[in-house]
Amino acid sequence: MRAARSGMPGRPVVELGCQVRFGGRTWTVGALADGQVRLVAEDGEVAAVLLLLLFADAGFEVLDGPGVSGVPPLGLLELLPEAVRERALVWERHVREVKTGRPGASGAVGPPRAEYDPHARTLAQREEAKAAELSAAGMPTSAVTVRRMRARYRQDGVWGLVDHRATRPRTALGRADERVVAALREVLEAGRERSSGTLGRLRVYTERLLAEQYGDGVVPLPSSATFNRLVHALADGRGLLGSARQRRWRSAGPAPPFVPTTVMAPGELVMMDSTVLDVFVVLDAGVVERPELTIALDVATRTICAAVLRAKGTRSVDAAQLLAQMMVPAPMRPGWAEALAMEHSVVPYERLLSVDARLEGAAARPVITPQTIVVDQGNVFVSSSFTAACESLGISVQPAPPGNGPAKGHVERTFSSINTLFVQHVAGYTASHTGERGTDAAGEAVWTLAQLAEMFQEWIICGWQEREHDGLRHPMMPRCALSPNEMWAVLVAVCGYVPVPLGREDYIELMPVKRQKINDYGIRIDYRTYDHKALNPHRGERSPAGDGLWEIHYDPHAPGQIWVRLPKPDQPRGYGWEAVPWIHHTLVSAPFTDFTWQHIKRTVARRADRAQHEHDLALALRELLERAAAGHGTHREKVVAARARTAATDGAVWGVLYGRQPEAEVDEPGEDVFDDSEDDEEPLTDDGALSIWPAEHTPQSDSPTGAVQEAYVPAPRRPQVTVYDPFEESLRW
Repeated sequence: MRAARSGMPGRPVVELGCQVRFGGRTWTVGALADGQVRLVAEDGEVAAVLLLLLFADAGFEVLDGPGVSGVPPLGLLELLPEAVRERALVWERHVREVKTGRPGASGAVGPPRAEYDPHARTLAQREEAKAAELSAAGMPTSAVTVRRMRARYRQDGVWGLVDHRATRPRTALGRADERVVAALREVLEAGRERSSGTLGRLRVYTERLLAEQYGDGVVPLPSSATFNRLVHALADGRGLLGSARQRRWRSAGPAPPFVPTTVMAPGELVMMDSTVLDVFVVLDAGVVERPELTIALDVATRTICAAVLRAKGTRSVDAAQLLAQMMVPAPMRPGWAEALAMEHSVVPYERLLSVDARLEGAAARPVITPQTIVVDQGNVFVSSSFTAACESLGISVQPAPPGNGPAKGHVERTFSSINTLFVQHVAGYTASHTGERGTDAAGEAVWTLAQLAEMFQEWIICGWQEREHDGLRHPMMPRCALSPNEMWAVLVAVCGYVPVPLGREDYIELMPVKRQKINDYGIRIDYRTYDHKALNPHRGERSPAGDGLWEIHYDPHAPGQIWVRLPKPDQPRGYGWEAVPWIHHTLVSAPFTDFTWQHIKRTVARRADRAQHEHDLALALRELLERAAAGHGTHREKVVAARARTAATDGAVWGVLYGRQPEAEVDEPGEDVFDDSEDDEEPLTDDGALSIWPAEHTPQSDSPTGAVQEAYVPAPRRPQVTVYDPFEESLRW
C-alpha cells in the first residue's frame, strides 16, 4: 500500500520499507493502514503517526526513492560473464518474491506462496523465509544478506544485484609499481621531440630517473618482457612510440573535443605553406637541387589559387607574389591547349567576362580574393612585409600554432596529392625519404626550374582544377563529388564575384619594406649603397612619418635597385615611388640575389673603411659569379651562383602576372651605345640573358668606392637582364 502518490514521474512515494526523516530522526516505514503509518527507528523504537501529521512536519523527507526499479543497463549486463549475469537475474526473482510475493514482474497472476504473502506475513518474516530457502538450496544466506540485496535492488535495479568484483575496470598496467609507471611516463614524454631509440634505451633512462628520485636500487625495474609490455601499454594509445615524424604529428594535433571549420565561400579561408618538392631540377651550370614550392589553397573550393616554385630560399616577396597572383586571372601560356582556357571550362565565363574584362583569354583557374589566410610560423609568412601587404589588401592573417600541421591540414594534404599525382611522374623524382630513393635520382634530372614551373602551372589547370575531389560536394546534390572549378562555379553564383584590380603601385607595396635615413651618400642596406639624383632634395631630411625614416621597398631576388617613397605633389596621394640603383650595379652586371650577397659577406673579411669594404664585396661577388659561370669554384660557390641566376631569370617574378614571358629587351632607337662588334659572341643562357659579363667590358668609376657614373655615360649594349619595373609592368598588363 502506498501512502503518497503523484501524477508527476520521479516524485518520492511513501511505501513499505522506505526510509523517511521525521522529527529529526530516521525511520523505516513498517506498516500503512487506516490513514496511519507505523515507523520503526534504527534503535528499534516503534511509533504510530497520522499521515497528515507526518506530511505536515517541516523536517519530513523521503530518504530513498520508490521501489520501482529503472530500466536495467542491458548493454553492461551483456558484457558480464555469463555466470555473474545469471546470478544477478536469479537474485532479482528472489528479491521480487520477498517484496511482492511473486517472483515475476508486477501484474503476474496467481496467488503468492504462503510464506511470502504480504498480507499474512511481515517483511522481516518474508526475509527470514527467503534466507532459509536459499540456505536449504545450497546457497548459505542470512536474512541480513536478503535485506541488503533488497536495498540494492531498490536503489540500482538489477545492476545492484551484480557481483561487482567482475565489473572492476581492468588496467593494462596490471600491478606495476606506480613509481615505475610515473618514471616511465616522464621519460616517454621527454622523448617526444628526440630521435627514435630502442626499448633498451627507455629502460636505461627510466632506471636512471628512479635512481635520481629514490636512490640506487630502491625501486627495482620489472623483467625486460614485463617492462616492454608496460611501455606499449603507456605509449601505444598516446603516440609516444613510432618514428620521430609520427610522434611530432601526434603531439601537434589539437586537444579534443573540437569542431571542424566549415567554409562556404571562396576566399573565406585560404591556407599558405611551403615545402621542398621530392624532385631534382637542373639549375645553372649543371647544379642539381630540389626546389621549394609555395602555394595558396582555397579551402572552400580546394583551388590552388597561386603557386611559386623557387630554388631553396623562399622569401617574403614570394609570399607577396602569391597574393598578387591570386587576384589576377592566370594567363594562357604559349603552347597550352585551347581546352585549358576559361571560356571552355565549367566556369560561367560569359557572365563573369561582363564583370571583369581581364578574364578574356585567361586560363581556367578561378580568381579568388582571400579574406583570411592561415599561415605557419615561418619567417616568410610572419614577416612585417607580408603582414603589411595583407593589411593593405584587407586580408586577415591567422598564424597556426607552432609545429601544428593539422591546423593547416588541407594544404598539407594537398602537398601529398601533388607528390603522388604530379611529382612522382617527373624525371629526377627522389621519393619522400632516402630509404625509398633510387640509386641515381640526381642523374635522372633533366628539367630546369623554369621548365618544371611551367609544367606545374599547366598541371594545375588541367590536372588539379578539373579533378573531382571527394571533399567537395554540391550543396543540393551531396552524393555528387565536384572538381575545384565546378565547386567555384556553384559558390560564385551564390557569393558573387568582385574583381580587385591591382594598380601600378600595388606591386611595389607587396614587396618587403625597410625604413631608413637618406644620407649624403645615399641609402645603405646591408653593405650596399643606393644612390640617385632624385634623392638630392631629401638628403639629411626627416620624412613626414612619425619616426622620421623613409619608406623603402626592395626585392631580395634582385637587390640591384630599391624603391623609395618620396613626396610628389603631382601624384594623387602626394607621394610616389622612385627607383634607386645600387652604386656598383655596373661593376656586377650578372644577376644575383640576397642569398648570394650573404654568402659573399661571410667569406670576405673587412680590411678597410666601409666604402672600400663595400667595393671589395662587389668585386668578390663579380669574381664568384665569373668563376661559377666558367665552371670553376667550389661546389658551394656553384650552388650559390646557380640559385642567384635561377632566381633572377626563372620567370620574371612579377611578369607572370601580366600574361607574358620574360624576354630580352632591345635598346631603343637613338640610344647611345658602345660599338658591340667585339661582343657578339658572348655566351647567352637559354632565356636570352647574359650568363656573365666579362670584367673588361664593365665600365667602372675611377673613384675608390666604385660609384656609379652619371646617367649620360654610355654602357655596352648586351642582352639585358630583366629587372622588375612595376610601372612598366602595370602599363603592359
